[in-house]
Order: sequence, then structure tokens, then C-alpha cells
Amino acid sequence: MSLVRALGAVIARDLRIAARGSGQVAQPLLFFTLTCTLFPLAVSPEPALLRTIGPGVIWVAALLATLLSLEGLFRSDFDDGSLEQLVISPWPLPLLLLAKVVAHWLLTGLPLLLLSPLLGLLLHLPTAAFGTLLATLALGTPVLSLIGAIGVALTVGLRRGGMLLSLLVLPLYIPVLIFAAGAVSAGAAGLPVAGHLALLGALLALAAALAPFAATAALKISLN
Repeated sequence: MSLVRALGAVIARDLRIAARGSGQVAQPLLFFTLTCTLFPLAVSPEPALLRTIGPGVIWVAALLATLLSLEGLFRSDFDDGSLEQLVISPWPLPLLLLAKVVAHWLLTGLPLLLLSPLLGLLLHLPTAAFGTLLATLALGTPVLSLIGAIGVALTVGLRRGGMLLSLLVLPLYIPVLIFAAGAVSAGAAGLPVAGHLALLGALLALAAALAPFAATAALKISLN
């Protein structure tokens, strides 16, 4: 089997497993929707206020929804022993873990991205900001998955590692939240957003280059 086929097999396997248990996909998406929907009820339905807080609300909800889905990234593989098989396989482990992160993003980040314009309408975001919103989610949510993979790899051997996982990854999520919400707010105000998007792109490139190797090292520590 070639490396490309091996990576495709890892992604297809994770997608098939998720399709059998639809809760893995539905739970973060439902959380994202409910959080954005309840904010106007809890704060104020005034359009001007919602336009101001909308970018932050959407991005905080997306961040927490991604965090909610992280623990399942390696958990089922750890429980059934297939994670050890990945470690001893002849293929580079960082690339195999990157393939699992891609599958996680397809199951979590992509649905959030597709749903975000509808929630943007609910929060009265200007239509001119929708393109920026989609761009920030397309650049930012993979970064959340990549950083989260490191935290999951460190805590996968713990029975109740959810709280520790949150403490590990939330501080690392803050730059993504700041740049992404700032870009959407700037887009809604008609200001240039190229700088924010460039910073998000740089974070994505850095995470894609380093996170698989960090996750590999963390996973080997957890399995030893």
C-alpha cells in the first residue's frame, strides 16, 4: 500500500466510524447552534448590539464546540488498540496523525463553517462580513484541531482527561480567537482584513508543520 492510500484509509476509517455513531458529529454542531441562538435571548435582540458582539459569539462558540469534540480524536483508537497499531506501522506516524486531524476537521470544523452564515444572519452580521467569517473559520478551525491533537495525545491515557485537556489547549487557542474575531469585526465595519487573515494563515502553516510531530512525541509518552 502506498503512503497516499494509507493516509486515505485512515481518513475513510474515521469517517465511517463517525457515520455509525452520528452523535460525534451532531453534539458539537448542536452546541454551536444553541450557543449562538441563546445569546440574543440572554443579552438583547437589538441588531446594533448583536452586530457588535456577533463575531466574538460565533468564534467562542466554534472554539468550545471544537474543544467538546477533541477527546474523541484518539479515544476510540486507544480503547480498541488500533492506536498502538498506528504507532508500529511502517508509515510515518506524524502523517498518520495528520490524516486523523483532517478527518476530525471534516467531521467538526467543516460543518461549523457551513452553518456559520445562517447563524451570522441570526446575529445580524452584515452580509459583507460573511466572506471574512467563512475565511476565518476555514483558516482557524484546522488550527484548533491541530493544536487540540497535541493535548489529546498527552491525555489519551487518562481516564478523565477532559479537564486537563481544556487547561492545556485553551491558552493556545487564544491567538486564533483574537485574530479571527478581529477579522470578522473589521470586515463588518468595512475595514481591511488582509492582515488578520495573513496571521491566521501563518498560524495554520506553523501548526500544520509542527503539531503532527509534537502530537507524535506526546502520544509515545502517553503509550509508554
